[in-house]
This record gives sequence, C-alpha cells and structure tokens, in this order.
Amino acid sequence: MSKFCHLHCHTQYSLLDGATDISALMKKAKADGMKSVALTDHGNMFGCYDFVNEAKKNDIKPILGCEFYLVDDRHKQSFLKSGGESDKRYHQLLLAKNPEGYENISRLCSLGFIEGLYGKFPRIDKELILKYHKGIIATSCCIGAEIPQAIIKGNFAEAENLLKWWLDIFGDDYYIEIQRQKGNTNLDNMGIGQEDVNQQLLRLAKKYNVKVIATNDVHYLNEEDAVPHDILLCINTASNVEDEDRFRFSSQDYFFKTSDEMEKIFHDLPNSLENTLEVADKCYVPNLFNNLLLPKFPLPDPFKEQIDYLTHLVYQGAAMRYGILNDLTKKRIDFELEVIRKMGFAGYFLIVQDFILAARTLGVSVGPGRGSAAGSVIAYCLTITDIDPIKYNLLFERFLNPERVSMPDIDIDFDDRGRDKVLDYVVKKYGHNQVAQIVTFGTMAAKSSIRDVARVKKLDLSISDRLSKLVPSRPGTQLKEILDLDKEISDDFGADEKVNIAELRKISSGTNLEADVLQTAIKLEGSVRNTGVHASAVIIAPDDIMKFIPVSTAKDTSLWVTQVEGGSIENLGLLKMDFLGLTTLTIINDAIENIKKRHGENTKIDLENISFDDPKTLEIFQAGNTIGLFQFESDGMRAHLKNLKPSGIEDIIAMNALFRPGPMDYIGEFISRKHGRVPVTYPHEWMEEILKPTYGIMVYQEQIMQAAQIMADYSLGEADILRRAMGKKKKSEMDKQKSIFSERAVAKGLEVEKAEEIFDVMAKFASYGFNRSHAAAYSILAFQTGYLKAHYPAEFMAAVLTHSKDDMDSLRLYLHEAKRMKIKVLGPDVNESELFFTVNDKGEIRFGLSAIKGVGEGPVEDILIERQKEKFVDFVDMVKRLNSRIFNKKVIESCVLAGALDSFENMHRAQYFAPVEKFPTYIEQMIKWGTSYQSSMENTTASLFGDLVSADIEAPKAPQAEPWVPFINSVRKLRLLEFI
Repeated sequence: MSKFCHLHCHTQYSLLDGATDISALMKKAKADGMKSVALTDHGNMFGCYDFVNEAKKNDIKPILGCEFYLVDDRHKQSFLKSGGESDKRYHQLLLAKNPEGYENISRLCSLGFIEGLYGKFPRIDKELILKYHKGIIATSCCIGAEIPQAIIKGNFAEAENLLKWWLDIFGDDYYIEIQRQKGNTNLDNMGIGQEDVNQQLLRLAKKYNVKVIATNDVHYLNEEDAVPHDILLCINTASNVEDEDRFRFSSQDYFFKTSDEMEKIFHDLPNSLENTLEVADKCYVPNLFNNLLLPKFPLPDPFKEQIDYLTHLVYQGAAMRYGILNDLTKKRIDFELEVIRKMGFAGYFLIVQDFILAARTLGVSVGPGRGSAAGSVIAYCLTITDIDPIKYNLLFERFLNPERVSMPDIDIDFDDRGRDKVLDYVVKKYGHNQVAQIVTFGTMAAKSSIRDVARVKKLDLSISDRLSKLVPSRPGTQLKEILDLDKEISDDFGADEKVNIAELRKISSGTNLEADVLQTAIKLEGSVRNTGVHASAVIIAPDDIMKFIPVSTAKDTSLWVTQVEGGSIENLGLLKMDFLGLTTLTIINDAIENIKKRHGENTKIDLENISFDDPKTLEIFQAGNTIGLFQFESDGMRAHLKNLKPSGIEDIIAMNALFRPGPMDYIGEFISRKHGRVPVTYPHEWMEEILKPTYGIMVYQEQIMQAAQIMADYSLGEADILRRAMGKKKKSEMDKQKSIFSERAVAKGLEVEKAEEIFDVMAKFASYGFNRSHAAAYSILAFQTGYLKAHYPAEFMAAVLTHSKDDMDSLRLYLHEAKRMKIKVLGPDVNESELFFTVNDKGEIRFGLSAIKGVGEGPVEDILIERQKEKFVDFVDMVKRLNSRIFNKKVIESCVLAGALDSFENMHRAQYFAPVEKFPTYIEQMIKWGTSYQSSMENTTASLFGDLVSADIEAPKAPQAEPWVPFINSVRKLRLLEFI
C-alpha cells in the first residue's frame, strides 16, 4: 500500500496551465497503489464532477479542493501603476473535509468569480475565508503563497504573523506544505532557493507544532509531458518557445510522481509523506450524485400534494383539448400520471407548465414540441406541447420509461425575440441565485492543435495550413487515431481523405519540425482551452445554487454560469432546461403581422387548426418549392420531395425523419414503394398496421418499440430498453436481448428462425431510426410555414427576408425565390420603406432600410421618427432634419447607392458623389452644412429673430454631373445589397 497521496494536483481544467487528463491521472494513481488524490485547480472547480466520477471508477478516494487566488481586497478593480500598485495575488490551497467544507469551497470558488474577478483571475480575500472556513483544511501552499513569499523577501517576522492568523482560523486543520521541484534556486531574483524557504517553513512548523505535508506541484502526468506542457504555456501567454522572457516552469519536475519517487525526494522527512494520508483520512468521500433536486413549486389551496394539483391541471387541460374524454384517452392520461407519480416528477411538470403559461401570457410564441416530450399526452394537456400524441401515434415511453428511471428532458422552442422574456420570468420567480446557465468547455481539436503548436514552434504559416488541411474535416476526427501507425486507416474515410491521412502519417514519422509539430499536437489534442456558455441550457436549483455546485460568470450573460458542464448536470440531480430561440416562430409571428397590416386586424390565421390535407400547401411540398420552409429547404430535400410528391402529413413526417445520414439510403426505396414501383412488403403480417404509413420500412424508433411489443410481448418500457441496446450495438447486450426476443416470439407462435430474422431486421433499422415525436412536431411546424407561403406568399416572404437581412447568402436566395414566385420586390426608399421588409396593398414587398449594408437600425429609427412628422421633400430636407452623427457619410452613401434616395426627382446618384469646391463629394459638403445649420438653429431657438437667421443659411446647390449609365447604377446598387 502506498504511504503517500498527492494533495496538490492541477488538471487540464487549470486552463492552459495544467495538462493532466483526469482519467489518466486516476489510472496512474491506481497503478501506484494510491488510495486518495486531491483536485486543486487554479481558481476553479470545473473538473470536480469528472474527478469524482473517474475516482469512483478506479476505487480511489477523491478529495475536492482548489488553489485559490488570494488578495487583500477582492473588490479592488483598479491599480495605479505610477504609484507602484499592482494586483498582488497569492496562491492558497483549500481542501473540503466534509459536506459543509465542500459547500464552503464551492461558495468561495463562486464568489471569486462573482465578486473578485479581475482580468482572468477569480480572487478571494481573508474576509471571505473568515466567513466560509468551516469544514475546510488549509495549507501553506506553494512558493506563490503569502507565507513563502514573505520568507523569499526576508520578512521572517511577517511570515510568522501570517502563520498565526491561519492557525487561529484552522487550528489542527492547517498544514505546512513542502515542495521540492528542481530549478527553483533564485526565486524572484532574491538569491534564495526553494529549499531555503522549506527550511524556514520547517522551523515555523516545529515552533508552532504544525504538521508538515510533502507535495509535488502537479501540472502534467509524466516527466516527458513537460515539453508539450511548455507549448501549452506558450499558447496561454501568446509567446514562442524561443522567447527569452516568456513565462516558463523551472524544470521538468512538475509531474505526477509515484510514491517511490516522492519517498526518495523526501527521505529526510518521512512524516511529511505519512501526513498526506492523515489529511486524506480527514476528508470525506464526496457524493455529487443526487436524486432529482427540484425547486419548490407553490401549490394553491386546497392542494397539498404536487401530484394532486398536476392531476387537476391535466384534466382541466384535457377538457379543453379533447372535450369529452373517451376511454382510450382517459386510460392514457391516467397511465402517464401514475408513471410521473412513481418517478417523483410531478414538480417537474408543474414548473415547466408554469413558465410555458407565462410565455403565452407574455405573448411569446411556443413551439409545437421538440424531441420525445411530444409523445406525452400530459404535456399536450398542459399546453407544453401542441401535438396530439394519440392522433399521431406517439409513445410516452420514448419520453419517460417507467422501467428505466431517468430525468425528464423537455426542451422548449420560443420565438427568438421572446425567449429572454421567459428567462426573465424564471429568474424573477425562483431568484437570481437559483438560476444559472451552463458552462461549455472549448477543447483543442485536431486542426486547431496543429495550428497552435505550429505557431509556438514558429513553423511557416503556409506549411501549418497545409498540415491542418490534410486532417479530415468530419467532426470527431482525432490525430491520435488517424496517426496511429499500428492501425489501418478506417474505411469510414473517403479515398481522398485516406490519401491525406497517409501523407500525414509519413510526415509524422519523420524527424523534422513538421513531424515534431504533429507529435506535439497529438499530446495536446483535447486539452481544455477555454470556457463558454451554452446557448440554451439553464438550470433551476431548489435553493442557493452554490450549495450544490460552484458557479462562475461570463461576459455574455448577466446570469451565473455553472462550473459543471451540461452532460454532468443530470447526474448531479439538478433541473436542466433548454430554452431555445427558434427563428421560425418569429418568422411566423411576423408573417401574421404582415397579413393583418395588409388585410386588416380582424384577419384570423389559426395555424393550430389548419387542414393537413390543404391542397395548396401540399402542392408546395410536391413541387419542391420549399425554400423558406422550416427544415425542408435544402437542395437535396427539395429533390426528394419532387420525387416523393407527398400526399399528406405522414409522408412529410417520414421524409423529415429519413433525410439524415444513414436512413437517407432508404429514401429511394421509400419513394418507389409509395408509387408502386416496388411492392410494399412487411417483415411479418403482424407488423402491417404499424408499418403501413411508411410503406413497410422502419423509419421511426417508435416503430421498433411497437414491433417488439407486437412480436414478442415486450412492454413499451422494455421495448425502449431494447431499442437503446440495438442503437448502441453492444454485442453482449444484443445477444442477451436477441435471446429474450426469440424466446418470447416463439411463445407467441413464431418459428425460431423467423423470430431471429425479425430481430435482425429491427436491429438493422434501430441504428438509423429517428424519433417520430420530434419528426412529427417539427413537420407540423414546417407545414404551417408552408401554409403561409401558399396562401399569403408576399407576407410570408417579407418575414423570411427580414430574418435573413444580416446573412447576405440567404438574402440573395430568398430574393431569387420571391422573383420565382412572381412577387415584385421594390428597392429601398426613405419615404416608403420601414425598418424591415413590408408588403404594400398591391402585394409587392418593399425592401427594409435596415437590410442595406452599412445602415444600422439606429439611423433607420431616426429616419422613421422624422418621417412620421412628414415625408422628406428632398436630400436637403433630410440633412436639415437628421442628426449628422447618425445620418453620417457612410449611411448616406449606402442609402444613395442602394437607391433609397432615388425618389428625390431633383437629383441623381452621380451628383451625390461629385466633387464640389474644396469637398471630395457633395455628400461631405452637405454634412458640413447640415452640422452648421443645426448648430445655428439650436443657438437661435430662443431669439425673437430665430426664423430670420435660420432662413439666411442657404443650402449648397448640388453640383452638375453626368448621370451614371444604368449598368453602373445597377452594379453599384447590387454590390451594396450583396444579392448578386
């Protein structure tokens, strides 16, 4: 058994400073016989979940801690350099002894970001340590800590006083920490080495009877990893390996040493090794895995239990959705409610329905459904979704499986303009300290790791680009896989990709700089480079979130951000929601507003009750004229739709599910079967009913589940487990399931061979099958957009153009589509155009001013405000009335070139750009004149003769110039709008 454990370890979550992979660290610790290891990343606890999880796998006790940045005043954010001030930060190691200690370290780590962030450093101070020190073990830390720093500067009395402060707070839970990394011989150019510091620390330890622990400042796993770690430091500091004054470590001694290696280094201090085990014994085994931790949902009288209130709301909603309930619907509702009750998820549904109701009250559009949640009748009755699972044959067990307890996962689409309103509602209801967005970690992928290493090693940029371009662009490609000479190049790669990989392998086998770059990139690939914020994921905690996990802050959000990524949140028991902004919902809203403006406010468009047999809408899908339609506008999809000629919503749902890698191979067969060119066959006659809508082809995951139910008497819960096993293709599990399936199918009267044949057919399609609930919900949304395009083409296309105004490729596409539809798109006009694209009484679309490149929404708003008073008479009138700081040279030039001023009959475009007097263009002369005019008007406003004075300021006359020929006019306009 090891007589030592590491208590000072930095993983790759010490961003671009640590390079240790947690999984590899645990395996090395286990191989060495260590029973405990501590996590002490710089200023954060990003790795805490992975650390506990990997420790559990390796039967190692994880100790959670952090090496904090300690300052005198965490609130101080400015430093007077001329006065010799700087942000002096000390390192400070803290370890969680018990659950209270973990909560306190979590809080300290969070407050470092919330209250103490300066630059990239989350800082705490002693005020916080005094407040949150219970349950924590502290050490004197490394040479960057305050006591060693005092010693280095020769302030021995100060070092002793500092030690007294820590001992007063932590008592026996404070330890003197000794490190012996090579190379630390002249610290801070003070002529003192690390061992000199150690001797002073040992003197203090003896004087105050403080126990000593030996640690190594671990930043990478093995000694040979020092070189790639040094490259990582260069990436962090934007320096090159050859830079003399760059930040670097003192030696190659900062690796995860074995117990034997530590014993040799600290042979003179054997107790310091044994004391690491004492610290480990003091610390608890953290369990971050919890059951569902839901925020408390307030119940109205007379309800005492959440399930009772949920049942009340569900049946209230069912009456609105279905009217009088038949036995089938009531049975389904009661079944789902019972599953929810047993799983303890009633509160979850109450929370979701509450903010969905709030969204609708706030006028925020909610999508019809997303993912497997559309299979729940409960969700439909609560208006969480807008698709009837019974009508569309959707399965609840695909969403919540009563035989496999897992968190519900309801992702919600909101119109992207209104999403933040819903989020604000949630924050106000539960409190800012209980709601957080979720962190994401950016890692060094194959191509980026090559480029980063090449820059640091000063490899020529063109060679760096060539190397990175040889790496296949498909997601998930890893250098360590494709450059492994012991493995054949996978057949998953195409012929050209294989050639490129072979060339990379040849280069990496060499001894030159290119080979060195590739070999180093392999080692750094996957390193955590930075943090971000998940675009939609939000968690809602039952109490102050810092009691459960640490949080941080980010520039792009006012909400806190978890220090644990989304994939781990569910295992921590916290409620995770995806608040997604969907542009399609906003387009629908805008299209309906356009319809009301043109046809009157009383015009009603009830998209929830349109006929899915509507001939005009189906014609659009049949002709492949689906540009602008949600999820159906790609060239490939449109080509398939032309061949399919869908005759109803079921064909559209199936095509949505099939048009994906894998199942796409069956599209041709699907189309041929629909049109009778190939006979429709079924694996077995019992499966005809469930496969008839898809012409005998298993398209959906739900069909796999239903097949297992019909053929082998699986419950739908068991069938969901079977579907998952088939999808993962794990042989041991597949063999087990095949045996169960065959046995049950034979008991129903099938031959063994037939049962196994059907199982194999199901397994084949299970790896491709798509979630029908999601496909159905999104196909309905697509049909709704198709309905608007068919019946209100100009109004719909105006909305689509508005939401593409900042994407010139899309804008060009939709302008061409409008032209194909014979919808006239009029150019921009300062006296006619609005902010966005609009439709006039003739059904013509007028270009929105904000869609002109170089004209932002601010200037347009000013133009519209002035125009409400009266239209602009001419250019001079505009310059008089609009502030030149907003209606500036760039804006005017953009408007002129786009033709927005063409309606002023007294001028043509060439005159605006003609030179006049000392000015390069008339535009610049008029801006100068306009500034003087407005200044004069302001100065004479109070004068009795103000009107007379202002009348004397005559506008310069436009210069004479030859008009541009039509061709130049068009080219300049089109370049500006960028739709050629």
